Amino acid sequence: MNLKVFHLKNVNSTNNFAIRKIKQGKIMGIVISDSQKKGRGRYGNKWISLSGNLFMSIFYRLNKNISINQLTKKNCLLIQKTLSRFTKEKILIKPPNDLLIKKKKFCGILQEIITHNEQNYVIIGVGINIYKNPNIKNYPTTSLLKYNNKINKMIIFKNIKKCYEKELLCI
Repeated sequence: MNLKVFHLKNVNSTNNFAIRKIKQGKIMGIVISDSQKKGRGRYGNKWISLSGNLFMSIFYRLNKNISINQLTKKNCLLIQKTLSRFTKEKILIKPPNDLLIKKKKFCGILQEIITHNEQNYVIIGVGINIYKNPNIKNYPTTSLLKYNNKINKMIIFKNIKKCYEKELLCI
């Protein structure tokens, strides 16, 4: 199963762009943007989208009844497994949706379920600090570059895309 790629230079939010695509009749796809102005996290918190990092959203129609908690676990495990190929450091999941290296956040995953034309869709927004990480008071962050100096954003994107294309057959 191939996910159609929507590669953008600038976007307010990759999740919001995915919602627009669903409303235009697309049933699945993957959005990547070079920059993101209004990335968001859980509870409407802001995701700090530093230039050069990876901002993407995967979206698809849900064919089964599955809870957001089950989806969250599954998606965290898929992203963790994929990103583990790019560092020797252990990547831990901080429930419900953060990935950490050495107790420092480098990846956030935001999931939303929307209904359009009586069909449920999931949107998985993924923000990964690849090259830069924000300085957040009382919240340690890091980037993958600190653990792999040969990191490449597009190779990571292609690996995540391939993983989801394989896993969508099982969802």
